Amino acid sequence: MILGFLASFIGIAIIIYVSAKRSQKENHKQEQNFWAREAEANSVRNKSLAGLDYIHIPLENLPTHLLNDDSNVAECIDIIETLATQNIVNLTGWSNTDLKLEYGTANITPLSEYDQNFTLLVRTLQKWADALAEAGYKEEAAALMEFAVNAGTDISRTYYQLADYWLSQGQNTRIEQLIKNAEQLRSSNKEAIIRNLKEKVWGDVMRL
Repeated sequence: MILGFLASFIGIAIIIYVSAKRSQKENHKQEQNFWAREAEANSVRNKSLAGLDYIHIPLENLPTHLLNDDSNVAECIDIIETLATQNIVNLTGWSNTDLKLEYGTANITPLSEYDQNFTLLVRTLQKWADALAEAGYKEEAAALMEFAVNAGTDISRTYYQLADYWLSQGQNTRIEQLIKNAEQLRSSNKEAIIRNLKEKVWGDVMRL
């Protein structure tokens, strides 16, 4: 029995050793690839940013007249109005290396600002929508969330709340468009959002 135990122990040890070496080799390869891409990215000449998909905020179509005496809503409106004067680009899922390879090293600073503006935009839209929905302005809240989805937000709450609103209005087919929007995301939230939306559609079918 002792020999059998030792043989099993040695076998397990060998498997662990081989797995560790393989993992170490793979990590080393990934690190080499990363630095190779970085070196390539740092040599890319700057490209024009004129062709980026800039996001326009249609202030005239947003419900800035509702609850603007509420401090939370007023803050959201102020942020959105400020963002409307700045460049906003959805760069979710792009690494700095990706951006340098595509647009050049010197463009990292403005691109980072554009992406930060986008993150602030979609978070503020959701906060604003939450406040309006809580006050009973669900249609206006849905309009804000729809704008966020069309802009490319990856905030799962936005998709789920908007889907629930459309279900409550009998507009079930609009969830299919939500799924299509989610399928275009470059975010780690993508699969979870799609799965949840499909479950909502399936659950609604089962209730019929």
